[in-house]
Amino acid sequence: MSYVVLARKYRPQSFEDLVGQGHVSTTLENAIAKNRVAHAFLFTGVRGVGKTTSARILAKSLNCVKGPTSKPCQECPPCKEITVGSDVDVQEIDGASYTGVDDVRKLQESLPYRPSRDRFKIFIVDEVHMLSNNAWNAFLKTLEEPPPHVKFIFATTEVHKIPVTILSRCQRYDFKLISALSITSRLRFVLDREGVAYEDAALSIIAREAAGSMRDAMSLLDQVLAWVGVDGDKLTAEGVARVLGVADRSVLHGLAAALVDGDAEACLRTVSDLAHQGYDLPHVARDFLAHLRDLVVAKVSADPTGLLDLADSELADVKALAARAEADDLTRLHQGFSRSFDDVTRSGQPRAALEMTLVRLARRPPLMPVDDLLRRIGEMERRLLGGGGGGGAPSGSVGHGRPMQGGGTPPGQRRGASADPSPGPSAANVAPTTFSAPPAPANGVAHGPSTSSPPSNGVAHGRPPYAPPTNGAAHGAATFSAPTNGAPHGRPSFAPPTNGAAARPSTVPPPAEGVSRGPSAPNPADLAAFRAVIELVRAKRAPLASVLEHAALVRIGPDGIVLGFEANSFLGKQAQEPVAIEAIRAALAAHYGGKPDVTFEALRPQSGAVTLAQIEGAGLRARLDNARRAIADHPLVTAAIELLGAELRDVRLGQEDAAAAERMSTR
Repeated sequence: MSYVVLARKYRPQSFEDLVGQGHVSTTLENAIAKNRVAHAFLFTGVRGVGKTTSARILAKSLNCVKGPTSKPCQECPPCKEITVGSDVDVQEIDGASYTGVDDVRKLQESLPYRPSRDRFKIFIVDEVHMLSNNAWNAFLKTLEEPPPHVKFIFATTEVHKIPVTILSRCQRYDFKLISALSITSRLRFVLDREGVAYEDAALSIIAREAAGSMRDAMSLLDQVLAWVGVDGDKLTAEGVARVLGVADRSVLHGLAAALVDGDAEACLRTVSDLAHQGYDLPHVARDFLAHLRDLVVAKVSADPTGLLDLADSELADVKALAARAEADDLTRLHQGFSRSFDDVTRSGQPRAALEMTLVRLARRPPLMPVDDLLRRIGEMERRLLGGGGGGGAPSGSVGHGRPMQGGGTPPGQRRGASADPSPGPSAANVAPTTFSAPPAPANGVAHGPSTSSPPSNGVAHGRPPYAPPTNGAAHGAATFSAPTNGAPHGRPSFAPPTNGAAARPSTVPPPAEGVSRGPSAPNPADLAAFRAVIELVRAKRAPLASVLEHAALVRIGPDGIVLGFEANSFLGKQAQEPVAIEAIRAALAAHYGGKPDVTFEALRPQSGAVTLAQIEGAGLRARLDNARRAIADHPLVTAAIELLGAELRDVRLGQEDAAAAERMSTR
């Protein structure tokens, strides 16, 4: 007699025997008991979770000679024939080969005839999503109003391919993935019937690899039983892992322990052993990611039994390892490995990718609390300003090495403020800290005492004290970022001050460095008058004011103004329109009085004449350069860069200068 595989030999024959689908079996049993059985059913779910098996059980329940009943007798001819698939009134159709409209029409022709023996004529269509659109259209009317002695049961793994017109005519039942504990219990039942000794850890490996499919679990069990052989050796976890080519749970646990302890060498040796034994490393990475998740769950849950599909011995090991680490450190390990998981699975060199990921995580720096880091920054500031009581380093000062509590606490033993696993001195991520950069006049002379008194401790609004720059020009703001590899708080920034900012002079400053001071450059008094006139024009005609800012001022006074434009320039033509000339004359009259004239001159190319826009642009660039130099040399910035391992990325001017820069960029 030919061998019958375990998936067929131990196929459930009743709703009571169905594993992991209690919501389906209970509903169908109640429908049969209350005589509320529909004429069409749709069973959907992944492979091997009991769709076709449930369809056969439902057929037996409806056609049993003692029924309809939710507990078929398994002894009558209908029950026996449905079990082996030989009942003429219960037809199982393969949707992959039964796809055409002609096939559906042949089926419809047989529907009016009553069943030859059974109570109902039942059609079980597997992989029904393979039917063509024409076949579905032919099914519509029949499926909506079939004869009373006909039942349809459809099964599919791809319910999204079923037309909505069909879905609305069926009762849909979604079959769930079967839990690893339920699969393990069923495997234990089968092995007891087969008389095979086993270890619980071996069954856990099979259940994990089955990934929620009972049929896959039975097929894997058949495979490992063939490895046991005729001698009836015990089914061990080591043997199952070797046969299936997967890592044993003890190997994953040892790898996780090495990672928690920061032992990079042990991680490399474990990966080397797995590679030499021929294990699929991307598969190992997938299982290891799930194991890291189990550690996090065991750490944060008081009773993780219902959250983890693990045997009792495995659960005890996971809880013991989780107790050795902090929850923040375990979540950081899971997050870091999850980010690199795709690199391992898609890499042409999965071993190298896995090794470097483990080394990087094992060498992660300890997490530093935000309040601790802020305290150290404050101590450094007081020391730099002479308030630290001498040159001695305060307790807890941060150097360039990896800071450890207690003289060498391994990674993960300190509560932190970040979940970033990246190594380096900047991995102790903190929330953004904002420091005010003090204003400084353009001539480089420091301001006098402020009219507002700061708090006695020298910290304003929760900010560490600062020392004003000695070479400053216009005030600004510096932005620096530590390489946090995606820390959620972004990068710390030096924001512009909200009070005490240096006011813009009432008169226009002389042309900035780099602007010609030749005959075409106006003097500061004329430039101030020109600006006042432009502002009067801006109040009436803003576009014209922007045009005038690109004109060269030749002369301005109570008698009139002379503006220079390049010959045939577009801006010159706009300024010489009659409406524009009247607006300029009105602004001059408002500023000087009288009846001034407005005249224009054509400028020669390369004349060296400068416009107000050029002067402001050069001044803005000069202030930005001076602000960058002043802030880059600021002791607070230097200390922050040294402490955080950051780099100076950007310098932003104050609000007034930033608005001017934006206005200049839109012209």
